[in-house]
Amino acid sequence: MHKLSLNLCFIFLLIGFFGFSQTPKKTLHTKFCAEKIAIDGKLTEPIWANAEIATNFTMTSPDNGKPESKDRKTEVKVVYDNDAIYIGAILYDNEPTKIRKELTSRDDWATADMFAVFLNGYNDSQQESRFIVSAAGVQLDCIYTSTNGEDYSWNAIWDSHVEITSYGWVVEMKIPYAAVRFSSDKKQTWGLNFFRDVSRDRQQFSWNLIDNKINNESVQAGILDGIENIETPTRLFLIPYASYYVNSTKEQTTGKLKGGLDIKYGINDAFTLDAIMVPDFGQTAYDNIVLNLSPFEQQFSENRPFFTEGTDLFSKGNIFYSRRIGGGPSTYANLGTDEIFTKNPATVNLLNALKISGRTKSGLGIGVLNAVTDKTFAEIKNTATGAERKELVEPLANYNVLVLNQRFRKNSSVSLVNTNVTRNGEFRDANVSALVFDLNTTKNTFNVSGDYKYSYVNDFGTSENKKGHEMSLNLAETSGKFRYSIGSEFYSKDYDPNDLGINYQTHYHNIYTNQSYRILNPTKRFNSFYFNLNEYVEFDNRTDRLQNANFSLDINTTNKKNDYYGIGFSLRPLKTSDFYEPRSDFEMKYVVQPEFINPWFYLSTNYNRKFALDFNPSFSIINEKNRYNLNASITPRYRFSDKFSLSYSFSYNYQNNNVGWVAFDDSSNTIFARRNRTTYSNALQGKYSINNVMNFNLSVRHYWSYALNNKFMTLQENGTLTDNTTYTTNQDRYYNSWNLDLSYSWWFAPGSQISVLYRNSSSYYPDADFSQDYGQNFKNLFRADSLNNVLSISVRYFIDYNRIKH
Repeated sequence: MHKLSLNLCFIFLLIGFFGFSQTPKKTLHTKFCAEKIAIDGKLTEPIWANAEIATNFTMTSPDNGKPESKDRKTEVKVVYDNDAIYIGAILYDNEPTKIRKELTSRDDWATADMFAVFLNGYNDSQQESRFIVSAAGVQLDCIYTSTNGEDYSWNAIWDSHVEITSYGWVVEMKIPYAAVRFSSDKKQTWGLNFFRDVSRDRQQFSWNLIDNKINNESVQAGILDGIENIETPTRLFLIPYASYYVNSTKEQTTGKLKGGLDIKYGINDAFTLDAIMVPDFGQTAYDNIVLNLSPFEQQFSENRPFFTEGTDLFSKGNIFYSRRIGGGPSTYANLGTDEIFTKNPATVNLLNALKISGRTKSGLGIGVLNAVTDKTFAEIKNTATGAERKELVEPLANYNVLVLNQRFRKNSSVSLVNTNVTRNGEFRDANVSALVFDLNTTKNTFNVSGDYKYSYVNDFGTSENKKGHEMSLNLAETSGKFRYSIGSEFYSKDYDPNDLGINYQTHYHNIYTNQSYRILNPTKRFNSFYFNLNEYVEFDNRTDRLQNANFSLDINTTNKKNDYYGIGFSLRPLKTSDFYEPRSDFEMKYVVQPEFINPWFYLSTNYNRKFALDFNPSFSIINEKNRYNLNASITPRYRFSDKFSLSYSFSYNYQNNNVGWVAFDDSSNTIFARRNRTTYSNALQGKYSINNVMNFNLSVRHYWSYALNNKFMTLQENGTLTDNTTYTTNQDRYYNSWNLDLSYSWWFAPGSQISVLYRNSSSYYPDADFSQDYGQNFKNLFRADSLNNVLSISVRYFIDYNRIKH
């Protein structure tokens, strides 16, 4: 099987090197500017009068291919100097009083008209830096790739200004070369596109048509030429920070001062080094922790800026999960008789981190990431003798990621990725490598993608070293109204990327197919219509037992009023064998899972209205007596003004006669329970924007979930469950949490920010006084011994080396 897969990969790589052709693209010629340009949204400098104009925009949505109307035409000009490129855009509107201009925080796509420029310094049609500004002057920026779409975690430092006029609105932008990667050629040729969003009509336009028949936007950009002999300044930026934290609990109030430094250095115009010294992530968003009864860990989003910005290269192969760095210790302390933890760390301390990334003229992308975490100890006390000791649960550890990504033919790539973790002393080390390919035909109508991954874990002590692998292949038709795909994956039993990645299941192989249909232009009833059918089957490698069989259908539409409706269902028509829920050694035991059907409905009304509503009910019927699930979520939102808005979200989940693992008894039997589980989640989001750089934001979440066991059962060798009347240990589970963040942010200069955060949080684990009463459990969160209060003030200041030099 290994030889066949490698041969297929080789054949597809050869196919990928065939020639590339494309339809003619629009070209805009830019001019060098010797005069100083003020970014004021007025376009009064003489250079603008003589600059070439990009016009004749075309609608991309909803009526793909329709020319722009004369009363809403768009005109854009581009000039440059040795520091930056400058964009001046006039966006005509016959009803300027109706231009939407809601104020929000940076990178928040709100109810506002938008203008954007898409830049590709290598003109390789594979990655764009997108700079967006709203009619309210709010900046957004992202990295776009056809694989990952738009990644708004990337933040560049650039300048813009907007003016609302009697004939529409005007945008002026200054984008420093430091915000764009490009080759060292004396004569530059960049990929270029412009984008406009008219919010009130949900209409979007582009300069070079983005044809929705093609599932790749970046290959459809135009050309920017004329940039020649630029003398780019040294790209060295220092961002020192200082933060002060006041932490208050029932026991004490403490204060802590932190300071550190971020460094960004342009090795050349293509490669950049980012480093953080003594990092501070105290103001990142809180994690939405849930009551997790599954056999798998809960996966969290990355909120730390260093690990979210510009990570396209490091996401290749999907073997890098950055939350491992500074996450939980890799081992656990052992308690002796009469011993308790006085300190049992849930995370380890990150000492420093750096990354180097960029791309050569030939299209070779190189990414290197390194991070070092500190030694971490658990502190233990003997309650009988009073003796105290420390036990090392995580040594000094070094994390590394290396990525080599070769792009070619303007729409294909091959990547080699390696991650490794080296821990000091007699602790576990790990190494994972991946070969990843993504190949497209010349007309972007067909895609072949896949990978081969190999993991090696070096465990000390009695544990054996592990070697495992994973391979996948996917074939897809990617253009037109009808599209389809078929693929397969294979995971060996010892494949383990989890020291620096995250993977839940192993020892299985699968096959999946997809068929879809969409309209490409509006009809009398719909602005959009999408039909999707998926089939998925999965087998255990060791026994060939069916692990999963799932079929799903969904239909998604947008009506002429731009309200969105979705309806569908998922179905498991056969019994399956779950090897993960029993938590057995080497996952050899399994439990039989019954058939089910799960219909759902989704409604999202047009956000242009002051009041909008999202509503998503669903239910599941499981093929066992009185076993079913009910789910519902509702999110009303109201925009009081362009400055102030609130949204409230409520979700409810009830599982009747749910079945799941709870424990092992004294005779090593696997004990399951039939249980009822109830979950409530309430969340409130609010924002008040003083202007486009100064915002207040509110985020509140209350989560309450409990699972009450009705009876216990013993797992049998054939995967069935029999009643157990002797096991009586209380295995009910509860989790009750509260989080409130109220923040103020002021971008007082490009790249420089003052932020103030008040955080109020609490977690409560009821035991003997457990009650199903919602109000009582909500009150318990505000007991003095549960609450934690943090007030923090942080100042980050952007320093450009060139300004210091002068």
